[in-house]
Amino acid sequence: MLIGFFYLNAVLIIPRLFYKKKYALYTLAIFGSFATYVMLVWLLKVSLTPSDKSFEFRKHVFFSTFIFLFILACSIAYKTIRDKIAADNLAKEKENENLKTELSLLRSQVSPHFMFNVLNNMVALARKQSDLLEPSLIKLSSLMRYMLYETDEEKVSLEKETDYLQSYIDLQRQRFSKKVVINVRMCPADKLYDIEPMLLIPFVENAFKHGTGMIEQPQIDIVLKAEKNIVNFTVSNNYDPASVEVKDKASGIGLVNVQRRLNLLYPNHHTLNIAKKDGMFVVSLQINLA
Repeated sequence: MLIGFFYLNAVLIIPRLFYKKKYALYTLAIFGSFATYVMLVWLLKVSLTPSDKSFEFRKHVFFSTFIFLFILACSIAYKTIRDKIAADNLAKEKENENLKTELSLLRSQVSPHFMFNVLNNMVALARKQSDLLEPSLIKLSSLMRYMLYETDEEKVSLEKETDYLQSYIDLQRQRFSKKVVINVRMCPADKLYDIEPMLLIPFVENAFKHGTGMIEQPQIDIVLKAEKNIVNFTVSNNYDPASVEVKDKASGIGLVNVQRRLNLLYPNHHTLNIAKKDGMFVVSLQINLA
């Protein structure tokens, strides 16, 4: 009977009365359950051992009260802990879904200005009937394929991410021609690594966005090295300290959002340093993939 009351209170009485703020009915239900328990135990005792005169009703009620209150407390604690665990799991599941949605959104936000400029450049190549049009289209196709299909995966190989970066840089190099000095050094990794897709491109995109234009002798340096489970990525570009830049909402995911992604994906496993020194804007990222 006590086990039955334990689950009756946890499964039925608390959800239907206490959680719905029907406190008077809940109290009445508890008292009713207690009275039913006391009377049933009394009737069973009397019917099973009618000759036992030592069984007193007052003592029975007194001891039954403590036992019943103990079971009631255990039942309330069980229900509270179980609901708390369920609520925490639901909150965690919602948080994970929100994080997945946020990460998917951040991945997809590659600068529309870049695509616009590349397409304009290809239109110019088509008009000139240049031999560079076909390889440019192939690079753009591979870049779009990566963005559309590979980024659905939680992780991609560092080699694929590097190829994507190289295609992006090649298209930018073709766009700017000799107007911008672009130095790229991507060292072969000492083994196969997996990394979050579209994680490195924002730094390169930021360098081309802010390191070109009205800048004398613009130069962009990109270095990528991976060994002993550590990825070191450095991007530096010239910038004009006197220029006042207006933040463009459609210009890419931005360094702030990249930091958000890094904190979500590699908490306590990355170091991001951003510095301005001697007319150079330098971003240095280190990720521990172990």
